[in-house]
Amino acid sequence: MGTTRGPRPEAIVADGIDRSLLGQQPHRRHGLQWFSAAVVLFLVFLVAYSLATNPRYEWGVVFGWFTSERLFTGLLRTLQLTVIAMAVGIVVGVILALARLSHNIVVAAVAAFFVWIFRGVPVFVQLLFWGFIAAIYPRITMGVPFGPEFFSVSANDLITPFAAAILGLGLNEGAYMSEIVRAGLLSVNRGQTEAANALGMRRFTVLWRIVLPQAMKIIIPPTGNQTINMLKTTSLVSVLAFPELLYSAQLVYSANFKTIPLLIAASLWYLLVTSVLSTGQYFIERHYNRGSVKIVRAGPIVGLVKMIRTRRAAQEVQR
Repeated sequence: MGTTRGPRPEAIVADGIDRSLLGQQPHRRHGLQWFSAAVVLFLVFLVAYSLATNPRYEWGVVFGWFTSERLFTGLLRTLQLTVIAMAVGIVVGVILALARLSHNIVVAAVAAFFVWIFRGVPVFVQLLFWGFIAAIYPRITMGVPFGPEFFSVSANDLITPFAAAILGLGLNEGAYMSEIVRAGLLSVNRGQTEAANALGMRRFTVLWRIVLPQAMKIIIPPTGNQTINMLKTTSLVSVLAFPELLYSAQLVYSANFKTIPLLIAASLWYLLVTSVLSTGQYFIERHYNRGSVKIVRAGPIVGLVKMIRTRRAAQEVQR
């Protein structure tokens, strides 16, 4: 009959914990890991082989149009839409967030209703509404109700495809940004606001100097994600016949029938710009996370160093 080995006395210290277990290596399924890695690499090879050998991708046409002036002009319009729509969305979002946190019930209710409408209706439908606003209001007028008019203009002249795109994207983004900003403001301890008010600081000063700097840690990450999402959402503006990146590609392949190469060229531009935005988001988040607990994701080198240190510590315990 075998005997069961108990813990070695030298491995047990005053706290009564058996540290001899640290020297034992956990069971690892090396075979399963190698098999799963081989399957993944094989699938990657199949995809890469298909991309390299399938002549229907027409990579020569792709890279020829990728650097073309027509797609580059469409890209500039896409960036213009992204910047302006995000600026409108941030401003509207901050106003709505402050309105929803207001003690005035009417103001808070109207802001909540705005958010409910623009978050509930798909942005594609909103773009169509703004594009065909002249069917509801042929003329936009300003004046005294039931009285004289001070200003009147045709809706088609005022709401151009570009203006409709900004209104559709910006107001929809404002509804989402209001929830992001509101969550950031609510994350700040209320005691700090009360302390600032007790010191006689004005409400705007408290918001600008006390609340917002701390709320930025919560606001910045989702705002960066919304910016990247906005860049891709601008492709929906093609329904308004505004020549942004996707619609520029559509105009080209409707003439030369190179649909797939033109779509790939547009996709490469989207991937390139989103990569740049993601890098910028990383540095902005790092700036606002100064002084907080830093969580390091263990990469291959860090994991190897930790494994070596763990084995050395286990060997020392065994000794």
